[in-house]
Amino acid sequence: MKKVYLFPNLVTAFSLSCGLFIIFRIILFAELVPYSLFEASVILMLVAGLADVCDGAIARILNAETDFGIQFDSLADSVTFGVAPAVIVLRSFHVEPTSSFFLLLMGSAMIFSICGILRLARYNTKASVRKKTPKVAKDSRSFTGLPIPAAALAVVSMNLIFLSNELPHLSSVSEKTRGIIMMCSMIVTGYFMVSRWKFPSLKTFNFRIKSFYLVAVTAVIAVFFLYGIFNLFAFILFVIFWGYILTAWVLSCIRAIAGKRSKTLSEFDPEDDQEDDPDEK
Repeated sequence: MKKVYLFPNLVTAFSLSCGLFIIFRIILFAELVPYSLFEASVILMLVAGLADVCDGAIARILNAETDFGIQFDSLADSVTFGVAPAVIVLRSFHVEPTSSFFLLLMGSAMIFSICGILRLARYNTKASVRKKTPKVAKDSRSFTGLPIPAAALAVVSMNLIFLSNELPHLSSVSEKTRGIIMMCSMIVTGYFMVSRWKFPSLKTFNFRIKSFYLVAVTAVIAVFFLYGIFNLFAFILFVIFWGYILTAWVLSCIRAIAGKRSKTLSEFDPEDDQEDDPDEK
């Protein structure tokens, strides 16, 4: 009988619990959902994203990676980052469920969720193939396709910034216009999740810098980040995750212009279907 390691799976279960709590709490709220609940749901999803990063890291540190853990992690992500964001967006609109507008909105939410689940299925398939045919592991500095937690947080941060009063001219946008923008954002992020476009990992941003400058830069960034989180939470979250998507798109375009003969940004070559996928969730 194969071992099932407890601690990494407890972290995964916590991430899944966050997603389930978000879904149940928003669905069971009978009246109009207040902004405070949307904000709390996004914060909880951010916590779940951190837990999702930690469970894989813990499993690798403890040498506790198992087939069960991979499947459980992906199933948990499909709920927390695939279904919960769609529920948050749909509950933020006050329209008749039978109207054509709501049906279009629901269709784009379904596209987002299905694309996220397809991405996780692709990851599981590639992980299974790599286990059966072990090779020298590549130190990948990028992800193939937009990671599902980043896609989820990009969508809910855009939705939150429209609902908040942080940018008054956005909060006054009509519900129909907001709906069209949210439809486009869910379809675009859904496409990026199942695409072969490359997205940078933390390894991509690897710079040599003296310790003093590192401490100084970190302190300055931390001050601005913490100030923004406490005073402009929705805006800062929006800038971080949509900035990440835009950065990946710009780097891939630069790579396409540079051509394959150049070694510049070689990690951002879109992969062919036949190639092994250094995929991450």
